[in-house]
Parts: sequence; structure tokens; C-alpha cells
Amino acid sequence: MSDMLRAPAEVKYADELAYLESVDTGPKPFSWRLSPRMVRLFVLGSERADGLDREIPQKWFGDRSFVERSIVTLASDRGLLLIGDPGTGKSWLAELLSAAICGNSTLVVQGTAGTTEDHIKYSWNVSMVIARGQSRESMIPSPIMTAMEQGVIGRFEELTRSTSDVQDALISILSEKYVSIPELNDDNIVFAQPGFSIIATANSRDRGVNDLSSALKRRFNFVRIPVVTNKRSEAEIVRFRTEELLRRHRIELEVPPTLLGILLQSFADLRAAASAATSDDEKLESALSTAEQIGVLEDAVLHSQFFGDRTLRAQTLAGSLVGSLARRSPEDLAILNKYLHGVVEPRAKADGGDWDGFLDGGRQAIASLS
Repeated sequence: MSDMLRAPAEVKYADELAYLESVDTGPKPFSWRLSPRMVRLFVLGSERADGLDREIPQKWFGDRSFVERSIVTLASDRGLLLIGDPGTGKSWLAELLSAAICGNSTLVVQGTAGTTEDHIKYSWNVSMVIARGQSRESMIPSPIMTAMEQGVIGRFEELTRSTSDVQDALISILSEKYVSIPELNDDNIVFAQPGFSIIATANSRDRGVNDLSSALKRRFNFVRIPVVTNKRSEAEIVRFRTEELLRRHRIELEVPPTLLGILLQSFADLRAAASAATSDDEKLESALSTAEQIGVLEDAVLHSQFFGDRTLRAQTLAGSLVGSLARRSPEDLAILNKYLHGVVEPRAKADGGDWDGFLDGGRQAIASLS
């Protein structure tokens, strides 16, 4: 993995997947690599009651029922739609499920306003078409078509960002399980092999951009992933991701529990303020998701490593928080300034310690951006 900036889950956890496959005696749908029980264990981690002779760490932190419903859906002939706010781990869950089920999580289409029907069906190698005409050899299959041919899982990220004609093309794939190629006279239908399915993701904040039609909704089972609000679960997620970051960058730097607690409390405070706000101008533009917490901590860790004394300090953490969340000026800066003076300052006076440094760092960051 040393020559990959970011290894996909099936590469990163190849040893675990091989081990689970070697001890898996459960029934497997279609051509799945692992049984549904082992897929769940790979995603959520092992327990002593599982009777394994090695520990499988937890990789996705959330309600067990969401994972189980997702696995059951993929064992049927329906697509799976993971929907929720930005940063709730939808894409990570989709990647883990694909890696465990078929050993390939890289057959991905990214939904945007520029995504076309060709991106989910096929296109042509123009030079080969000019030289030899249209044929299966000159056709370029999309990741979804490749998943159909191989009987594996294709992924569609940000489904509601794509236009209605692209969504309509997906309806026929999910219902008919084949793609016609009218440009060819022979060998002009690609049939989906057993095991083919689609995992799509959609951000609930994109509602109204390109709403799904009722026809497309019927082809999916919906699993709604809520924002993590439990501090203990959120701390586990942030710690897990931060440890990965440190290993990837080969950084030996400790994240003090007190600073992790300050980060979690700050996001909890800001979420509460956003919930109580009466207008959008009183809310941060940020979704204040767990993923954004990880981004704030990552920024602070890297800054401490390369421009500090290799010690994570409260001032640096506060600067990263302000820099990451202040996206609008002056609205977001005013909200953060109000938070520092109304919440952090009284807390610093009462508790002292790292809250003092956090307050100073936040003030300096706001002053530099104002």
C-alpha cells in the first residue's frame, strides 16, 4: 500500500478479509465472498462470543440495524440507498460493504450536474470506432456496466446531484437488469450476472436539487444514516480516523484526551446553537458533521507536526476549528465570535486549563480573518 495515497478497503484490509473467508462456514448469497454474518462482523468488528482466534476491529460506527438492513437489501434484487447528512459515513459504509461482499469497491460513478447517461452505461473509443467500426471491443463500459458483467456491486455517489435523465436510465438497469446497445447488431445486450447490485448515496441536504422520482425510489431500499450525537460513539470515530491519519503520515504525535473532549464539546455546543437559531444567517454554513470534526483535528495535527513543536496544543486546535468552519464572512465569523465570548470564555474562567488556550487560539484566528 506504500505506493497508494489512499488504499481501497479491500486492499487495506486484505488480510482480514482473507482470514474471514477462510473461517466462514455460513451460507453465501450469489457469488458473495463472505456470508452476511461475516460481512456484518467485518464492518462492525468482532466480539468474544464470535469465537474467532483473532480480533477484527470495528470500522464503521453506527447502529447495528443499519448495517444489517443494508446487507439484507444487497442479498435481494433491490438497490440500496444510503441517505443522510454530509459526513455521516455513508460512502465509507458503502465501500466496506462492497469490499466484504465482492472484494471490489472501486466501481464508482460520481453523481454531478455533468454526469451523463454514458457514465452509467457505456461510451466509445473514438479512434477504434474510426479504424474498425463499432464493436464490443471499441465500447468502453461504465463502472455500473462492468459491475453487471462481473456480478458484483456498483456504487453511485451523490445520486441526487445527477439530472433526471441519468436517474431515469438507472431505473431500467435496476428493474430490467440489462443494458441494450442499439449501435450493435450482434451481442448487443449486457445482462447482469447474479450478485449484481447498486449502492447509492444521497445527502439529505440536497433535497430539492434533483429529487428522486417515485419510480426510482421503488427500486431502492432506503437506509437513513443519522448524525452521530452520542459523544462516546463520536469520540470513537474521531479517534479511529485520527489514528489512521497518524499511521498514514508516520507521525508520532499524541492527541491528549482533554483536547479531544474540547473538540467534541465545541461541536456539540455549535450544533445546539444551530438548532436554536431562527434564521440561516444565525447558523454556520458547515453541517458540523463528524467528518468535519475529523478534518479539524487532522488540520491541527498536521500543523503541529510541520509548523509547531510536534505537540498538539489547544491554541492550534482552536485555530483549525475557526479556519475550517468560517466559510462565510462576516456571518460565520460573527457566529464563532459569539460562541467564543458567550460559551468558551465563561468556561475558561470556570475551568481554566486547555479552555484558556482554546479561547486565545480562537480569538487570534478570528482576528486574522476579520
